[in-house]
Amino acid sequence: MPPTLDAAAVRSWCRLSLRALGRAREEIDAINVYPVADGDTGTNLYLTVESAAQAVEAVFDAHAAGRADPGGAPAPTLTEAFRALSHGALIGARGNSGTILAQLLRGVNEALSAPPGPDGRIAADDLRRALAAAAEAGYAAVARPVEGTMLTVATRAAEAARAAEGGMTEVARAAHAAALAALAATPGQLGALRRAGVVDAGGLGLVALLGALCEVVTGEPPTDRPVSGTGTSFRHAHVPEAADPDAGPCADGSAFGADGPAFEVIFLLEGTDATVDVLRGRLDALGDSLVVVGGDGLWNVHVHVDDVGAALEAAIDAGRPYRIRVTHFGDQARRPRGERAVRAVVAVVRGDGLAELCAQAGATVVALRPGERPASGEIAAAIRRAHAREVVLLPNDTELRHVAGAAAEQARADGVRVALIPTRSAVQGLSALAVHEPSRRFDEDVVAMTAAAGATRYAELAVAEHQSWTTAGICQAGDILGLIEDDVAVIGADLAETAVATLERMLTAGGELVTLVLGPTAPPDLADRLRAHVHDHHLAVDTVTYEGGDTATPLLIGVE
Repeated sequence: MPPTLDAAAVRSWCRLSLRALGRAREEIDAINVYPVADGDTGTNLYLTVESAAQAVEAVFDAHAAGRADPGGAPAPTLTEAFRALSHGALIGARGNSGTILAQLLRGVNEALSAPPGPDGRIAADDLRRALAAAAEAGYAAVARPVEGTMLTVATRAAEAARAAEGGMTEVARAAHAAALAALAATPGQLGALRRAGVVDAGGLGLVALLGALCEVVTGEPPTDRPVSGTGTSFRHAHVPEAADPDAGPCADGSAFGADGPAFEVIFLLEGTDATVDVLRGRLDALGDSLVVVGGDGLWNVHVHVDDVGAALEAAIDAGRPYRIRVTHFGDQARRPRGERAVRAVVAVVRGDGLAELCAQAGATVVALRPGERPASGEIAAAIRRAHAREVVLLPNDTELRHVAGAAAEQARADGVRVALIPTRSAVQGLSALAVHEPSRRFDEDVVAMTAAAGATRYAELAVAEHQSWTTAGICQAGDILGLIEDDVAVIGADLAETAVATLERMLTAGGELVTLVLGPTAPPDLADRLRAHVHDHHLAVDTVTYEGGDTATPLLIGVE
């Protein structure tokens, strides 16, 4: 293969990288001990590269379908391919390692943003410059960089590329060989790795990507691959005896072990450079493992915290956060390396308050924006993030049942026992979470959670968008609708009065507990008015209220 890179080579690199990470995913997950031993680094890297590869494929598909600009080339340019690669990794980055990888790829993209030569290709000096820019970008994205991680591996690869003599082939081989050597040395740089007897998991994934790049450039597989069953395996690296300078908290300030933060929070953010700088400072003070990548108004933020609410408040102040993912791994960090949790709950919810509430209850959360529908792969990824042998899945939306079912089938193919409880509303999901007891047998726990969800009647308020026939009569555009069990039961002109009427209609069938989930558009006195109504007319009924529901729904009501 000619010692140059073009758009087709970028596409091949994505495909080979995805294949390499697919083979190495389980091994990388198994050696994941830093910064938290949650066993998902291989999975996160795979999902990040999968998103990047899909973006590149979409660019090629667009050109093939004739959707390119008039007069444009039939195939994408190198610049277009790298731009898609970088953007796809940014929006699909998962976990600490995936977020850092997205920034490494962004550094490559920025270094190659200038138009290449007339033949649309780059040569050896361009690759040297791109690898150096990637390493620099990676360090800049991490709040407290630590040696002995994938940052170190990226830097050593860039240094070797810069020193290599010859063309593209020699540069690619030098970078890969240096990355392998740097990976083998990581236990001597980071106490968490040394104590576990493994190399850095993120570094292992990066070596796999550089090996794929080497194969694209040279046309031959690298001679030494860090993949299980093919060449060198780093599952149990030889670690020389040495002093342990960081036997306490890890070098970036996060405590490896029982004292680390309980939650991983990841989100995309639309914001300015100035607001993101402020966000970095606030999140750095709240937790650790902070990585902020992106630019040009779009950012991917990753942090480990105990106070999820404070992290999301900082995000809202900085811009518009979405695709929020909250993972509870406090218990995972306390388990021996490689040991999976017995049981976990995965909940799909809309609204920051509900996401925080479910996360604090121990659930792994898929948080959605108003109107957003997740793909089955996104829910399946959340099941993998839960890192458990048994998972209870709560879709909390009638329309998501089939998507959640497809995600459950994907997880079952990976050997995870998944029970899908067909919760149709977030209030049913909260009822199921309230009776969740991991110490019970799986079937007993699922039955109890299903019964609790089924015993919870649900309702919501909505605003009619146009005139239409309903089960309660004709509504006009702008009317307030009280929907009970997805059917219109009350039509009114005032939101508070409609809420009271809807709640009273639900309580005529009896009830012991009313749950109110208020959206940001709810009137400030709505909760007080509904609580007063329950107190005055239903003395034996208790009321609980939660803030931060779906922005598109001013009120959710649950009656148990």
